[in-house]
Amino acid sequence: MRTNETVIDRFKSQIIDAKKQSTCVRIRGGGSKDFYGVNLEGEIVDTNEFTGITEYEPTELVLTARSGTPLKEIEQTLNENNQMLPFEPPHMGTKATFGGCIASGFSGPRRASQGAVRDFVLGARILNADAVDLQFGGKVMKNVAGFDVSRLLAGSFGTLGLILESSVKVLPKPEMERTVLFDLDIQSALEKMNTLAGSPIPLSATCFDGNQLAVRLSGSEIGVIAAHKKIGGEVSEGASYWQSIKEQTHPFFGSEGCLYRLSVNPTAPINRYTDALIEWNGSTRWVWNNGTLAEHQDFANEHGGHATVFRGNQLGNPISSISPALQVLQQKIKNSMDPDGIFGKNRLFAEF
Repeated sequence: MRTNETVIDRFKSQIIDAKKQSTCVRIRGGGSKDFYGVNLEGEIVDTNEFTGITEYEPTELVLTARSGTPLKEIEQTLNENNQMLPFEPPHMGTKATFGGCIASGFSGPRRASQGAVRDFVLGARILNADAVDLQFGGKVMKNVAGFDVSRLLAGSFGTLGLILESSVKVLPKPEMERTVLFDLDIQSALEKMNTLAGSPIPLSATCFDGNQLAVRLSGSEIGVIAAHKKIGGEVSEGASYWQSIKEQTHPFFGSEGCLYRLSVNPTAPINRYTDALIEWNGSTRWVWNNGTLAEHQDFANEHGGHATVFRGNQLGNPISSISPALQVLQQKIKNSMDPDGIFGKNRLFAEF
């Protein structure tokens, strides 16, 4: 059994060798997010041996763990203390790791009410492109001035550095949750989502799956019961439903081709996407095929958002279209943290 220091030495050697040979490495935990991106390139740096929760004090609501720690182990430990990861991360497979959870930046149904992964990252320990062991951030929520590297890592897919450890803020589980259903058409469902999102109720998730609108209420027992009485709807067993949305095992996600994710203003019209699955109070629209990335991006531009190819992208093709200004910013960040492209240049952007 390798010690943690031995594993870190292996990581360092792989990074140094890649730099000497002008090649690149690809950081990989369980491989559950390998479907996402432009290209998968470089020698694999396997984090699966680098495991363990290093710090966790339930009363402080902070957990620190190594990158290869199975995500299910993190969630089990939190569950035993009636706590949770607030951003409800999808696993997308049986071998998801904590590092992959942070690096992908994917959030589940609770995203619209609680926040994204980056909102809960407090600190990170990484190996940079020179194989130097660095620590960023801390273990408490505070104002951060300057370059917030620990949060910048969320959504970077390992292209800015190798995450060794991350510290995240966790939250208590709600006292009660209740899912209610409404039989509505897609336009009425969107309008209902917008209305509920602006109401003083403990709303934790919404989803229209093409057949019905599901609404999840989370909070105190008194608050949830009062909210249900106010909005109505038929009570449903919600745990398995939200699990199927989070992990994309719901029948909607069983099609073939390109699955696009449109992030737009919640009030954006739905007339062009009448077969979409809608989440996050109307701001996320999942669409199969139905046009090109450029066409979807045009729609997103009109409504304050962006479009991404989430699944089914042909290797080498772009998965998103960003503005020239944002592209320059992304390139500056990449050049600052990984000027030689040791962590790959084309996982997220074909242009790099």
